[in-house]
Amino acid sequence: MKLFFRRLIWLGLLIGGGLPIAIILMYRVAPPLATPLMLIRDDPIHYNFVALEDISPNLVRAVLVSEDQRFCEHTGFDWKQLKIVWDEVLDTGTASRGASTISMQTAKNLFLWPSRSKLRKVLEIPLTIMLEVLLPKHRILEIYLNIAEFGPGIYGAEAAAQAHFTREARKLSALQSARLAAVLPNPLTRSAARPSGNVQKRAEKIMRSMRIAPATLWGCV
Repeated sequence: MKLFFRRLIWLGLLIGGGLPIAIILMYRVAPPLATPLMLIRDDPIHYNFVALEDISPNLVRAVLVSEDQRFCEHTGFDWKQLKIVWDEVLDTGTASRGASTISMQTAKNLFLWPSRSKLRKVLEIPLTIMLEVLLPKHRILEIYLNIAEFGPGIYGAEAAAQAHFTREARKLSALQSARLAAVLPNPLTRSAARPSGNVQKRAEKIMRSMRIAPATLWGCV
């Protein structure tokens, strides 16, 4: 009986770890067909995977400065930002910002469900490590920009550019890119095409950051 349970545990570990690894290795060369979020939402899916080279550098820079300024430096987890958030929680009891990296968000979007929970956060850790080990930074960012939610049923840069600005992702201007990046924290209530005052202010802040950011910020992509 003990041998049976040992084998059962090993089988569970093999499936739990081996399956994500196999899927991630497939994603080195093939685009995701869909994500859990796409299947959970009731909205019609607008999704068209394109190469990173076919996405405007403006959007790449806007997303990096707004979502993960240490993307090229860290190995999946931004420990500096985590410490800032942790210190803020200790001081005030709450955090005014998150510490989720693009790698963590990609892992979540590819494999997990959208609602916040301790279990989801725990599962994000090994999945993020797998992504960083098995995929180059260029590919992680490429996948993220293609599966990120930019509005109801709108996934990825190409679908977002078409839906919000009636143009291809490679032709997005700096302002349009900043507006798209500004809606990422809450794409279901924010609009890049019809930005509220808060979205517009956030977009302007992102544009200022894009102008002064060092070239090393996107040196790995």
